[in-house]
Amino acid sequence: MTALPLIVGMGGINAAGRTSFHQGFRRIVLDKLTQKARQETFLGLATLMNLVSYKDGTLVLQADGSVISADQIEALLGEQIKAGTLIRKIESNHFDVDATHWQQKLTIKGHDAEGFKFTCRKRDLPSPVPSSWTVEELDSKTVSVQVPDQLDVKHDSYRDNPIKAAGQFPTGFEPAKMYNSRYQPRGLQATIFAATDAVRSTGLDWHQVMNSVRPDQIGTYSASIAGQMNDEGFGGLVRARMKGERVSTKQLALGLNTMSTDFINAYVTGNVGTTFTASGACATFLYNLRAAVNDIQAGRTRIAIVASVECALTPEVIEGFGTMGALANEDGLKKLDNTEQVDYRRTSRPFGENCGFTIGEGAQVAILMDDELALSLGAEIMGSVVDVFVNADGIKKSITAPGPGNYITMAKSVALAEQIAGREALQTRSFILAHGSSTPQNRVTESLIYHKVAQAFSINGWKVAAPKAYVGHTIAPASGDQLAMALGVFSHNIMPGITTIDKVADDVYSDHLDIRTEHYECDDMDIAFINSKGFGGNNATATVFSPKQTMRLLEKRYSEGVFTEYQNKLSNTKQAQAQYQHAADLGQYELIYRFGEGQIDESGLLISKDSLTIPGFEQTISLTEINQYTDLS
Repeated sequence: MTALPLIVGMGGINAAGRTSFHQGFRRIVLDKLTQKARQETFLGLATLMNLVSYKDGTLVLQADGSVISADQIEALLGEQIKAGTLIRKIESNHFDVDATHWQQKLTIKGHDAEGFKFTCRKRDLPSPVPSSWTVEELDSKTVSVQVPDQLDVKHDSYRDNPIKAAGQFPTGFEPAKMYNSRYQPRGLQATIFAATDAVRSTGLDWHQVMNSVRPDQIGTYSASIAGQMNDEGFGGLVRARMKGERVSTKQLALGLNTMSTDFINAYVTGNVGTTFTASGACATFLYNLRAAVNDIQAGRTRIAIVASVECALTPEVIEGFGTMGALANEDGLKKLDNTEQVDYRRTSRPFGENCGFTIGEGAQVAILMDDELALSLGAEIMGSVVDVFVNADGIKKSITAPGPGNYITMAKSVALAEQIAGREALQTRSFILAHGSSTPQNRVTESLIYHKVAQAFSINGWKVAAPKAYVGHTIAPASGDQLAMALGVFSHNIMPGITTIDKVADDVYSDHLDIRTEHYECDDMDIAFINSKGFGGNNATATVFSPKQTMRLLEKRYSEGVFTEYQNKLSNTKQAQAQYQHAADLGQYELIYRFGEGQIDESGLLISKDSLTIPGFEQTISLTEINQYTDLS
């Protein structure tokens, strides 16, 4: 019997806000929410953005300390909250897009054959001193230099950056101030926030969860692509000497793309089981999800923390993508709209008339368990991931061009869904979370895949949503953004349209697709396809079932008595979830950061020929069940 991987928690942060309890999803479909959900969303965003704080049982405005009630927040701060979320002009805490700093080359020549002179500190002379220079000591610290020819120097300069918009964390969100962040890169700060949000969103006692299985049956699967490109990580490492600064002792280690995995293990969960990092361009989250799903199906892992993070809104990364022609820029947007005034909100336009993608920052963490464990613990079932398919493109001319791999992943995912859930569910209650990068090439090639798959499986009016229209392309965690949106659709029965486009572009293959420009209410959805088309031929598609569809499957496997016991435990879980949701909406996150807390005393570790016991863990690790080659032994 193959274990079914169930989603029991999800947390994180992107331009739409917090992931847990669908806050980010709610921000996107704000105008379709009930008044209660709308008020909760504005409250949660106001505290997240440090516009409102909760002190001594009272909500107060940060600006002046005056008391405010939850039902007043939208009227007083609603426009500011909306303006400070989703895609918008890049804010100064990243860099100044109107005056982006760089080093400009300057060649200096003398007015006559003798060249020119200058003075400088002796210690600032280059090493070695060029042989053509004549150096005269003026005093113990100063020299005069005669240069007979020319001198190439670099000096501070500023330029108007053509790429001005991005999906940024909500304005005012400062994870560094939520815990003792010790000069860690922004992406790792976001990882601590996202992992805490995910763990607490389960409503389960994490100590009990960790001790419900053997220590080696827990796994963390996570990665970034670029690594941590801020000054505290790789960004500072590669820039330091060019800027005349020193490299720190932490920049190399903290810059690695494995660090989101390592931080979750070391500072949040205390995991000693599987640790796994796979990078696959835009499909990175799905690559790690696939590894977790496969390990759960095989019984190697029973609890999986699947994560990804990318906070690469730096001038260098943006210029790299921009130089490739991949990002939407000012001139391209002005031409599309025939205007001199760019609407930054509409920079990302999946399946519409577009000119490039919009980069974003985000961190997403999903928690999965096998079906037996989830039921025994009383976990809330948010959905299930029945499989994730990954395929390459074969021989290519351009490494960034699309290819046949995504046809394979989509076709396999759809075929599996039909085989398990049935043709009627596939044809009437499934939808696609598109890669939808907002490039002219993607809108054609990706829509053609959906068109051909829909034809093959007789699907008409296949609903398509595209999160990148709102949060941008967060690169590594992009499919995590898509999964968060899918869970939001399952929960709220609201299908996000693509409101950043006026209409579907003429070259999009839309005959079998339902791509709308407005959000709309929908019936219960059973199946979501999470699709990703990454640079280099990194294609992946996940087949995700709704909570209701998942329960239908589990009813075939478990008795009524099991479900009765499960429901009794679930009521306690929901109470704990409600408590955390209320606390999070008030900004009371209490981030988990166990720096040096509960370190394992290796001297207390016990090893026998049959088992291994680790201090702090109730169950032992078996050494007798690891041989997969019993037929050869």
